[in-house]
Amino acid sequence: MPRILPWLQGGLLLGAVFLMAVAFVKPIGVSTQFVILDAMIWEMVDPTIIQEDSSTKTGYASPNAYLNKSGGKYAKNAANPLNYSFIFVIAMAFGAFLSSRLGGDRPDNNDTIMPDVWRTHIGDSHGLRLLAVFVSGFIVLFGARLAGGCTSGHMMSGMMQTAVSGYLFSVGLFAAALPVAFLLYKKKGA
Repeated sequence: MPRILPWLQGGLLLGAVFLMAVAFVKPIGVSTQFVILDAMIWEMVDPTIIQEDSSTKTGYASPNAYLNKSGGKYAKNAANPLNYSFIFVIAMAFGAFLSSRLGGDRPDNNDTIMPDVWRTHIGDSHGLRLLAVFVSGFIVLFGARLAGGCTSGHMMSGMMQTAVSGYLFSVGLFAAALPVAFLLYKKKGA
C-alpha cells in the first residue's frame, strides 16, 4: 500500500476536524478570539469597559460598540473567557507546539527559521525575517477582523457550509496573495 503524502494526510485530517466541529459544536473561526483577548486586557486597565447588564440578551454590555455587538456577545465572552472558542485557540497553539516537537520529517532548525526561498529572495537577516513575519501576521489579523472573520471562518468553514461569502472571500484572498507572492519572490535577474 503506498504511503499517503504528508500534505494530503494533513489536508484530510484538517478536513475531518472541521467536519466534526461543524457537526458537533459550531463552525471554526478564531480571529474573534483575539478581540476577546484584547478586551480582557483592556478590562484590566479600564474595568468599566465590560459591565453586567440584565437588559441585554447576553447579560453584558460595553460602551465600546464592537464589544457590544449582538447584545453584548463579545463583552460576555471577554468577561467569561472559558468557553469553547477561546479554549480552542489556546489548544490550537498548544497543538502547533506539540506538533513541532513530535513531528517526523522536518527541516533542521536553521531552515525552519529561515527557509531557503526567503534566504534566496530576501536575504540572510534573521531580524528582517522576524519583523516581516510579525508585520505580516498583524496585517492578516487586522484584515481578518476588517472582513468580519478569518480564513478558517470565512474560507474553510464557510466553503464547507457552501456559503457564498466563503467563496467570495477565497477568491479575494487568492487575488491578493498571488500577485504579492510573485512580487516578493520574483526570480533573481528578471
